[in-house]
Amino acid sequence: MDLGLTDRIAVITGGDSGIGHATARLLLAEGARVIITDRDQRELDQAAAALPAAEGQLSAFAADITDPAQVTRLRDQVRNVGPVDILINSAGITGATGDFAEIDDAGWREALENDLIGPVRITRTFLDDLRESGHGRLIFLTSENAVQPYPEELPYDAAKAAVLALSKGLSKAYGSDGLLVNCVSPAFISTPMTDAMMEQRADELGVGVDDAVQNFLAEKRPTMELGRRGEPEEVAAVIVFLCSDRASFVTGSNYRVDSGSVATIN
Repeated sequence: MDLGLTDRIAVITGGDSGIGHATARLLLAEGARVIITDRDQRELDQAAAALPAAEGQLSAFAADITDPAQVTRLRDQVRNVGPVDILINSAGITGATGDFAEIDDAGWREALENDLIGPVRITRTFLDDLRESGHGRLIFLTSENAVQPYPEELPYDAAKAAVLALSKGLSKAYGSDGLLVNCVSPAFISTPMTDAMMEQRADELGVGVDDAVQNFLAEKRPTMELGRRGEPEEVAAVIVFLCSDRASFVTGSNYRVDSGSVATIN
């Protein structure tokens, strides 16, 4: 199936690992030109080396999305590749967790700066390109937490809920320009972020990581009907579809890739 992505230029934040890296792989396979970005250049270079790409098809530029100066530098580097057709906001953190009363302002600011303000900043930076592209695609990675909040992760919950509202609003603001804006909401995917969560849980329970995963599924995510963690490629496939010509009538939507974790259909 031709997805119409040949030579489209895509920027992926959080592209050095997990869902962002898997998305880069699929976009490259479809002939897109891909720019991955994250904070650490060495890790980005290693991630880029693991991706099959023709000469000039893949670039890796380090930038911290919480630092306006670094985002400006990223914009200038990307301009040397070409105008952006696709922006995928995949970077994010879990942030402060625990009892609401014990999470201080700094914990809230960290989550909001990384999971909301960072995507706002990146999107604003590349908005003109996306509006003028003729194939503008803007994707936000949110989470099941956006609609099914967990009390021990309230800063993350709130940030991801805000991203859903942001995405819907942008779809209305710029739909007349042909810019399609959508969200993808994964749940418990096998990424470095959930690896760290499960390693901590394994230490707390005195069990192996695999047992910690099964314990988490049973206790915390009983509505995940497939009974396993998802794979990054399973999320990436939905993202790439939304970037493609095949999704030309899809905007303002939220696609869940969550094994049924959200307990309602709406």
